[in-house]
Amino acid sequence: QLTMSLNSSTLLNEENSQGPKRNTECLESLELQTPSSFQDNPLQQLKLASQEVLEKAKKSGRSKCPRCSSSRMFYCYTCFVPVETVPTKEIPTVKLPLKIDIIKHPNETDGKSTAVHAKLLAPDDVTIYKYPCIPEYEEKRHEIALIFPGPNSVSVKDIAFHLQKYTKKSVYDNDDDCSREPFLKQAKIEPKEEEKNLNECISSNTSEGTSLKKIIFIDSTWNQTNKIITDERLQGLLQIELKTRKTCFWRHQKGKPDTYLSTIEAIYYFLVDYHQEILKENYKGQYDNLLFFFSFMYTLIKNAKCCAGKE
Repeated sequence: QLTMSLNSSTLLNEENSQGPKRNTECLESLELQTPSSFQDNPLQQLKLASQEVLEKAKKSGRSKCPRCSSSRMFYCYTCFVPVETVPTKEIPTVKLPLKIDIIKHPNETDGKSTAVHAKLLAPDDVTIYKYPCIPEYEEKRHEIALIFPGPNSVSVKDIAFHLQKYTKKSVYDNDDDCSREPFLKQAKIEPKEEEKNLNECISSNTSEGTSLKKIIFIDSTWNQTNKIITDERLQGLLQIELKTRKTCFWRHQKGKPDTYLSTIEAIYYFLVDYHQEILKENYKGQYDNLLFFFSFMYTLIKNAKCCAGKE
């Protein structure tokens, strides 16, 4: 499961099987819960902006999208903007260290996609494409990686090493050995010397981060990914897998490992790992607000189900 999200109105309808009164009681009881009630909430330690604006919007119900006038809860998942009851100035923005492209499957329901969260919260750094309309990545393979689990996927900490293989013309635009023709094309270089030069370049590149500039995420159910991942425009890209994180997503696909994350979770966890493993900096919650909507909905759904006796 590489993505999905939530149409908040659908959420409230799904949890409303016992009638409006029951649903109202659920939401009221949610507001009376103390933080100690959520000790099993893995998202509660996040450093988030105030979610009071979402609490208010939840009470007032659906509102209009300022662009298309559609009735939505919290945000419009087709225009990528908050609704009228959620002022843009009260929504946090996150600056990312890399650009992110999200490739959305055409059959993926807009209202179920958490990819929208990324666009809402990091609008300057996130672009969403609807497949098959995607960019050509061939010329910049040395700057791009694809988040996708598979036999050839590598971990975040190994990006610097493996990205060297994708350098098209040079590893560095310097005057030293690293700036010349790729090693395999150089003539009369002994294997040991070649390996030494490559290791020196990799070591230097690792110490300065990587040349990575963009990450690609696929937004679809697991069963829909094959059509996208086999597209020739994505072939030859370095693939990265997030192997140690577990999903909190409420629409987890039956029969799939809990390491298959929703799109916004995958983006968030990748950035945390990138910050620590590649940038070599202490993580202090810089990207936590990417889960601003996700964490609010997680708590809302969890407690609605609990109140309805489903847990």
